[in-house]
Amino acid sequence: MTIIDGKKVSEEIQGEIAAEVQKLKAAGKKIPHLAAILVGNDGASETYVGGKVKACERVGFRSTLVRLPDTVSESELLKKISDLNKDKDIDGFIVQLPLPKHISEQKVIETIAPEKDVDGFHPANVGRMALNLPTYLPATPYGILQLIERYKIETAGKTCVVIGRSHIVGSPMSILMARNTYPGNCTVTLTHSKTKNLKEICFSADILIVALGKAEFLTADYVKQGAAVIDVGITRVKSDKTKTGWKLLGDVKYDEVAPKCSFISHVPGGVGPMTITSLLLNSLKASKKEVY
Repeated sequence: MTIIDGKKVSEEIQGEIAAEVQKLKAAGKKIPHLAAILVGNDGASETYVGGKVKACERVGFRSTLVRLPDTVSESELLKKISDLNKDKDIDGFIVQLPLPKHISEQKVIETIAPEKDVDGFHPANVGRMALNLPTYLPATPYGILQLIERYKIETAGKTCVVIGRSHIVGSPMSILMARNTYPGNCTVTLTHSKTKNLKEICFSADILIVALGKAEFLTADYVKQGAAVIDVGITRVKSDKTKTGWKLLGDVKYDEVAPKCSFISHVPGGVGPMTITSLLLNSLKASKKEVY
């Protein structure tokens, strides 16, 4: 059984990105510039955006953080997005989700110029992904592909079951794992809350990607011997064994599932660290005009 170490892989890739940035500097070329819009002061969003700013510093990117109050109107936010679309110095940007209830997330996503949409959420980029055209892949699915590739997990002809159909993880993963490339060429089943016989379907899987958001949902009786299991879920639960009083659990009951696996990712430290790294990879593509 091999533990998939997302922290280690993300550090390796960020090192490769930093080396590429040094080459750009030495050649007198433009340094990648990533911007983020943060609306309000949600604690989790602050943490995520702070992590992105620090990651930019580590690899040598320029970064800009645009802070707006949670009282900002939808039209004001859309105007700021339009300004960033026109700013030739900024290669790509994200609008940190979730947004206040009075703002339409879909309208915000569709206002971001596809060529600067390094989160990969714009319908144009989702369409390009579905057609297997060059695009910015959503960060978490892109990170999972990197882990599969770096650990040389065989995918061709394998049965892959994805649990969860969100537009952020589950749905894109089902498309990506079926592509005629590596990682890909799987026979994919996308499952969700209305799926019948879920246990039997999961037990047929060579590769299980679990993105449900329910702590320790996947137990050993869902997993066949030798399967590769990638746990995308992360839930904060109370714990009297930690200093903070909380601990993070994945969607997989790790201790009982791990002995059956050929590969398994852990929470925390598995898929999570790869998300910001994937955003950096997309931003590097944007700066080099590799997609548009």
